[in-house]
Amino acid sequence: MRDFQLPGRSTVHALNGMAATSQPLASLAAIGMLQRGGNAVDAAITASAVLCVVEPQSTGIGGDCFALLAPGGEGEVVALNGSGRAPAAATPDWYAGRGITAIDRFSPHAVTVPGAVDAWARLLQDHGTRDFEDVLAPAIRYAEEGYVVAPRVARDWAAEAGSLAGDENARRIFLPGGKPPAAGAVHRQPELAATLRLIAKQGRAGFYEGAVAEEIVDYLRSKGGLHSLDDFSGNAPEYVTPIQTSYGGLDIHQIPPNGQGIAVLIMLNILAGFDLSAMDPLGARRLHLEAEAKRLAFHVRDTLVGDPSQAAVPVDEILSAAYTERLRRSINEDRAMGPSALGQVPTHPDTVYLCIVDRDRNVVSFINSVFDGFGSGLVTPRSGVLLHSRGTGFVLTQGHPNCIGPGKRPLHTIIPGLATRGGRAVMPFGVMGAQFQPTGQVHLLTNILDYGMDLQEALDCPRAFHDGEVLGIENGISDRTADELRARGHEVVRLKEPLGGGQAIWIDWETGALTGASEPRKDGCALGY
Repeated sequence: MRDFQLPGRSTVHALNGMAATSQPLASLAAIGMLQRGGNAVDAAITASAVLCVVEPQSTGIGGDCFALLAPGGEGEVVALNGSGRAPAAATPDWYAGRGITAIDRFSPHAVTVPGAVDAWARLLQDHGTRDFEDVLAPAIRYAEEGYVVAPRVARDWAAEAGSLAGDENARRIFLPGGKPPAAGAVHRQPELAATLRLIAKQGRAGFYEGAVAEEIVDYLRSKGGLHSLDDFSGNAPEYVTPIQTSYGGLDIHQIPPNGQGIAVLIMLNILAGFDLSAMDPLGARRLHLEAEAKRLAFHVRDTLVGDPSQAAVPVDEILSAAYTERLRRSINEDRAMGPSALGQVPTHPDTVYLCIVDRDRNVVSFINSVFDGFGSGLVTPRSGVLLHSRGTGFVLTQGHPNCIGPGKRPLHTIIPGLATRGGRAVMPFGVMGAQFQPTGQVHLLTNILDYGMDLQEALDCPRAFHDGEVLGIENGISDRTADELRARGHEVVRLKEPLGGGQAIWIDWETGALTGASEPRKDGCALGY
């Protein structure tokens, strides 16, 4: 129960529809679509397109997306993998022959074929009720007429100014006057508006064929990229079968590899063997177990996960009771594991997550990303497309399941979540923040299911993240807990930046009520009607 004497926000409640996003303009656009008769898919793409304009450090049409759907809120969960693939010419030998041992974020090799627009088109065609012209209208308006930069966006923008400096187009569009816009400044992207208009008229062909595709390919090849027009025209999203586990009476659904949603399920399986509800939610014991479960899950992820179309990923074995028990037995409740082989990974690349529930209880859990802040930092000169850096998710070790290869999809960090009970969707949810996402989702779920927090309290709750060999903690975690974690062998540091950002909507099927919540670490909100 919220303490109304302390700072915070209430959960949002409504009957007819709910949208939760990381930007008020996107939430408002989604609700507007629902009120005009569009469904949850229409509203999700409307909101995502707006976010591609007003939160440019996090997402864009030059990125990827994933979605989980529950049509009518019941039955089989639909999963769409909207991640793009490496160019057909991207062989391991090509990189080895040039002495390239890692994909550089700011190089054209970091850019796989962007999958977002293709996924939007497939979702609209198969599950939406509106066309591109309708759902892209708010985003076009903000790109053309301008939008006011929000505080968290401004903070992230300033932190990534150096990432934009190496590309003349990025500097021109995103560093107007030679500096990042401050909170309250008005920013416009007329080139992007024109590209969105082309997509509105031509659909996916407006991005993957013709002038825009030609410009992206020419631009990347001018910088040494391996992309071709065939790579773009041949791109296609893929419907996949969700993977799941049960925790706290709910079935938790995730996109299968090449996504890292399997890490969420591994962590939940491990933690199900401990009575978290008997522990202090901000105490050392709970945070220690969360960190150890994450380390084990990431070791499995980084060793075994890749694109299943080109590598065998033993999902059933990884999620089995016997495998889980072997992992769980390696945890010492009183002592942290020794140094792991995971190495340091980037904690804060940017993403947007949103969820929508409509009047007919169509449910959408949706995530869209350019990975690093402003992705690769590469922007096309005429179409204004900011290109993501998802190719850095590959490794270049030949024989590894996640080694780059022709037409291969990299290990992906972005993971929408969906919880069901008895075959009915009860909560679309997600937590942004790249590598943090599995830990963030598990922290959110256990806050709700083990500690009885409402959605907003569960998102507000201070977080910790084991990153490399350091356990970073947010300011809301006490010095006493930090000292107890150190006594268990953790190297504890107080984080300068907040961890992640999330949204969730709860569906009460008995009363018909919808409850929404949005991340306090971002600029967004949940809205209902």
